[in-house]
Amino acid sequence: MPDFNDLTLLPFCVGLTLLGLIGSWAAWRRRGLASGARGVAWSLLPVSLYLTGLLEVLWDVVKSVSNWVTNLIFSPSVWAGVALFGVSVVLYVVSGVAKGRRGSTEKASTGKASKPQPATRPAADAIGELTASGPAPADAGKPAKTPKAAKAPKAAKGQESSEFDEIEDILKRHGIN
Repeated sequence: MPDFNDLTLLPFCVGLTLLGLIGSWAAWRRRGLASGARGVAWSLLPVSLYLTGLLEVLWDVVKSVSNWVTNLIFSPSVWAGVALFGVSVVLYVVSGVAKGRRGSTEKASTGKASKPQPATRPAADAIGELTASGPAPADAGKPAKTPKAAKAPKAAKGQESSEFDEIEDILKRHGIN
């Protein structure tokens, strides 16, 4: 890319500004004052960027980005770095999945890993919950039926049953089997 040159950019910026002002005058005549004023605003930008020194900064940014992209595309060492970055991301994700599956094990004072303790919950909390082998049985947390419990009204039985039994009961009441 050519270097920034003050002698060529000043006439270029003045020319862009003059072309923009001519176009703004035409826009003002055809579409009104608002379009003309907006055209003048855009037309003054090239000269203002040149006079403030921001055009050189903008030129350096465009030049640096284009050099970086060119080096990225054609450099084998950059592609090796991109590949290593990808491998590190994959290893990080795999290690997180492996850690989540294994669970946390703590080392005992003898240096052996202790077996993880399963979380214990009351069976009443597990009613209607899906497990690895399927849904928990509806009677998982129920006490054994006694003759008194067998004669209990349907409302009491509904409170002890699982969500599926309640849904089934509602469907039967509405005549849906």
